[in-house]
Amino acid sequence: SDLAALIQMVSAAEVSVNLQTVAQRLAQAAQGGAELVVLPEYFCLMGQKDTDKLAIAEPHGAGPIQTTLAELATQHAIWLVAGSMPLQVPGDPHKVTNSCLVFNPHGDVVARYDKMHLFFFDNGVERYDEARVQQAGQTPVCFDLPSRDGHTWRVGLSICFDVRFPALYQQLTQMGAHVLLVPSAFTHTTGAAHWSTLMQARALDNLAWLGAAAQGGTHDNGRRTWGHSMWVDPWGQVVTCLPSGSGCVQVDLDMQVLRERRAQLPAVVPQSR
Repeated sequence: SDLAALIQMVSAAEVSVNLQTVAQRLAQAAQGGAELVVLPEYFCLMGQKDTDKLAIAEPHGAGPIQTTLAELATQHAIWLVAGSMPLQVPGDPHKVTNSCLVFNPHGDVVARYDKMHLFFFDNGVERYDEARVQQAGQTPVCFDLPSRDGHTWRVGLSICFDVRFPALYQQLTQMGAHVLLVPSAFTHTTGAAHWSTLMQARALDNLAWLGAAAQGGTHDNGRRTWGHSMWVDPWGQVVTCLPSGSGCVQVDLDMQVLRERRAQLPAVVPQSR
């Protein structure tokens, strides 16, 4: 079986505290047999203000956060999809990319996805504008994960607000994706309204497995996130979900289910590659 785990966190305003939590949860997931482990968006920091990201941003390929992740992936021999962390934008000290790095079981970075759609929300009470300190990515990204069971899973990457843009997921599916990952930090307000609908729709649109690792609680900065980390199957059904708090949500990814659904309902035609 191809076991995959989502880590739900309530990230603090201090990187070292969050990395300790990551280490504990990865050990738990690996002990449970997970080959693929996904962290939420902003796993390393939910800061007091947007600009806190600038202070902890690392150059791609170096720095304490990336080193720790590489060591943990190696230690547990897992594929680690590190939700999102701020990476420096060369030549612009006032901007970071919100980047998802993928580490293989040898600790090598095999993929990097920079969030393409930056969150903006203003309902008169809450206001968020990620573009103030973040530079948007331009490119959809997939990576291949050869499982212990002999399947090669093609995994499509996305982050949080991306989930509202169906064309990105259609593009990932055309690139051959079987699994869509959506590490997130949805606000409680928008999550309560839209989270499950969006996640189930993207899985169903693409007849793909979908895993959304979330932030789920009240953070040091007062922000409240929705949680509900969930695995959704290719028929759009929620298989497992953790409503709130820190924890681990595991599923057995089944390639046969995916192939059967795509054969029964040929709404998805991946490009041959």
